Amino acid sequence: MLTFVFVCLSISLTGLHAAFTVVVASPSVKVKENEGVDLKCAYTADFGATPRIEWKFKDLKGYQFFIYFAGMITAEYAGRITVYDGGLRFSKVTRADSGDYDCEVSGNSGYDEKTIKLTVLVPPSKPVSRIPSSVTTGSNVRLTCFDADGSPPSTYKWYKDNTPLPEDPTMFPNFKNLTYKMNVFSGNLEFPSISKLDTGSYFCEAFNGEGAPQRGDAVHMEVRDLNVGGIVAGVIVALVVVGLLLIGLWFASTKGYLPKKAESKPKQAVYTQPRADDMDDGDEFRQKSSFVV
Repeated sequence: MLTFVFVCLSISLTGLHAAFTVVVASPSVKVKENEGVDLKCAYTADFGATPRIEWKFKDLKGYQFFIYFAGMITAEYAGRITVYDGGLRFSKVTRADSGDYDCEVSGNSGYDEKTIKLTVLVPPSKPVSRIPSSVTTGSNVRLTCFDADGSPPSTYKWYKDNTPLPEDPTMFPNFKNLTYKMNVFSGNLEFPSISKLDTGSYFCEAFNGEGAPQRGDAVHMEVRDLNVGGIVAGVIVALVVVGLLLIGLWFASTKGYLPKKAESKPKQAVYTQPRADDMDDGDEFRQKSSFVV
């Protein structure tokens, strides 16, 4: 706090800073969840006695919006923040308040802005992991681990049979025969071509420096050879079943058990008597017929 007061005095009295300058007490602020915090922002006197001050917030997903605009706190932050000459104060922060806060000052045709990064500290929760119980040798297998609550975001560690796995197995003699790839930031543990040496019980751990590390559930992953004999046997059984089905259809057809196709009715000729106007004097009787289906 004393440092910030000294900086403000330097801006307004010594003239060592450039004209129209905004300065913040700290570009990075950390605070525990549900606690209050001040974001300090000062500016040089050449902006005038009543400069225009605005605060913008950009969250961790990249969405940006005003929290203080045209001398008013926006509706979403009403009752949560207080804006005063030299900064703003949160009465209580949540994890959703983590992000970048821009302090923008304009006046007397001058403009400047500075950004304060606020990190709301939240311990990790029990991570959710996805570990298959059975895989086939030579296949590509990925184990995943994720903690949804930790702030800052957690880093991850994997264990096999209660032994921590190094990030780079080639650097340690006891793990040099293992071919996995570990990403401590995403939480993925990937085996490009898994072998029987990778059989074991696995679990992950999330850690972000806030509170105790949190471990996920352990799952035993068994690596098995491809059962070629079983596949061949399955194909043979399928062929036998198809063959029996065809024989059954043939037998039913020869015995007349299957319904026959409906026979079409023959066409019939319908004759009509000739009309009187169809008879000519002296001519023989001409019989007309019409064919009706």
